[in-house]
Amino acid sequence: MIQDARIVAGFTGAGISTESGIPDFRSPDSPWMRHKPISFDLFLQSADARREAWRRKFAMDDLYRGARPSLGHLGFASLVAAGRMPAVITQNIDGLHQESGLDPDQVIELHGNGTYAKCLACGGRHELDWVRRCFDADREPPDCRMCGGILKAATISFGQAMPEGPMRRAQKLTASCDLFMVAGSSLVVYPAAAFPAFAKENGARLVIVNREPTPLDGAADLVIHAEIGSVLSVFVS
Repeated sequence: MIQDARIVAGFTGAGISTESGIPDFRSPDSPWMRHKPISFDLFLQSADARREAWRRKFAMDDLYRGARPSLGHLGFASLVAAGRMPAVITQNIDGLHQESGLDPDQVIELHGNGTYAKCLACGGRHELDWVRRCFDADREPPDCRMCGGILKAATISFGQAMPEGPMRRAQKLTASCDLFMVAGSSLVVYPAAAFPAFAKENGARLVIVNREPTPLDGAADLVIHAEIGSVLSVFVS
């Protein structure tokens, strides 16, 4: 099926990173449930909430500091390198697609990126090592070094608007592809999960690789319930 495709759109969710040691948010006893993200509105309104948000962020980072790209990530990277897949659309925030060898412009991050911080006022990027040194020194997150604004991990929090640029890029890729390949997404988180359905409605073939059934299995041209890495390893070069 991939051999016949002109443009393949990749779409990944938490399942591709569980094989790297990062549990799904909904997994039983997930550490995410012990360090639940702070809502965007509360983050903006409360200095206490911002302190707690950064504490939880660094606690999670410590748990998964050794995570490395899985065979699934490497399979997608090989498809991109071969010119079969222009970019990967991802719901993940772990940066493992970039670590697998993809350039940042080859990864469309719908939910942002947790490997650095951004200023909510000017958009300036700040590296987490510096933010953490400041936080550990006096238990207060630093302000933006450029404008004095509030710093936040560069992820999309609950209640925060989806990023317009990545959403437009994802829509454009979805509209242009003739094969849409989902790997490791439960396809229940919207609006991100709307892209596979849009691709199918636009005439593309839909392939879903996931350990568990998804709401779109019935509409897919091919469904594989298996470990992501074991399926996508055939593309690793």
